[in-house]
Amino acid sequence: MKKLLLMCVVLSLLFLLVAVVTASQDMDKGQTVNGWVSDAKCGAKGANAKGAACTKKCIAAGEKPVLVSDSDQKVLNIENPDAVKGHEGHHVAVTGHVTGDSIHVMEVKMM
Repeated sequence: MKKLLLMCVVLSLLFLLVAVVTASQDMDKGQTVNGWVSDAKCGAKGANAKGAACTKKCIAAGEKPVLVSDSDQKVLNIENPDAVKGHEGHHVAVTGHVTGDSIHVMEVKMM
């Protein structure tokens, strides 16, 4: 009986270890958000192809770039603006870590 109990405890710890390792690998991947790179001044209003010139102008004037998601038009502040440099006003797929109203960009792909 004690051997069976010990075996169950060992197996439980093994499964717990596998679950933790898998979860940490998923966290490193981040999540992908499709949307438009806009500026903090215009936000969702500038999240379209027609707003690209205005977005570029505002960011050049010092406004911070933001990502406006396609799904719910949520405006996410970009923690590392250099990661989206050259994509101002573009429709993109951004992979990164979302925390509240911010995203730390790991990868940007044009759509």
